[in-house]
Amino acid sequence: MNPYIFEYKGFALRWYTLLILVAVFLGFKLVHSEGRRFGVDKDFLFNLCFWTIIFGILGARLYYVIFNFSYYQNDFLSMFRIWEGGLAIHGGIIAGLITLYLYCKKYKMPVIRIMDFCVPALLLGQAIGRWGNFFNSEAHGAATTIAHLKSLHIPQFIINGMKIGDIYYEPTFLYESLLCFIGFMVIIIIRRFKYMKIGKPTGLYLIYYGALRFFIESMRTDSLMLGGFKVAQIVSVIMFLFGLAIIITVSRKGKFEDLYNDLDKTNLRY
Repeated sequence: MNPYIFEYKGFALRWYTLLILVAVFLGFKLVHSEGRRFGVDKDFLFNLCFWTIIFGILGARLYYVIFNFSYYQNDFLSMFRIWEGGLAIHGGIIAGLITLYLYCKKYKMPVIRIMDFCVPALLLGQAIGRWGNFFNSEAHGAATTIAHLKSLHIPQFIINGMKIGDIYYEPTFLYESLLCFIGFMVIIIIRRFKYMKIGKPTGLYLIYYGALRFFIESMRTDSLMLGGFKVAQIVSVIMFLFGLAIIITVSRKGKFEDLYNDLDKTNLRY
């Protein structure tokens, strides 16, 4: 699969780069739209998204480099060539969450509330970003056969792209992309439920993506490792447990307490 959209006189645009930009743009539009519904200042949201995305990308790269340090230690400059691939979503989530927390605290905004605005955008961004892995021929599963790929009833161009060298591989990027998109749609829908509580969208995201990624990671052959364990699976378990704790905590509140869609009791101005 050709990772470039076009090349001209030394300038090249990669699919990976374009898809990240598309994911960022759509993610910001989603967060801004939800924030506007609750009267959140647009400048606050723009600056929040800007810094969260910047540090999220840096965190995703740093996380990847740390667990692949043996590869990068002899070529220091390659650490900065993000467009070639090598972003770990868990590193991005951790760095983005820290940035969001600090920024919200600075302006005395409710962290969990703002996170609820962001998680659908994050899932959509993850769904889009996985296609960058497809064009870079990474984030795939174990070797398989063309017969198996055809039995999945997926488009021929994906089957062709899963042939790396002379071997066909399991399209785990596709599984994760589709499941992230389903999760995005589900949270967008249930977030409008009358008795949805503040914090539940965030908790559901952590549970859903934690379980999803644990399963997908068991199929991948290019996992980041810590000793004999896959790092992504360790972090996924932590995400799942943290999300479960959030759901249990908010579910203990009264039926009409801290409702996500209660606009009359919303105070999100700084």
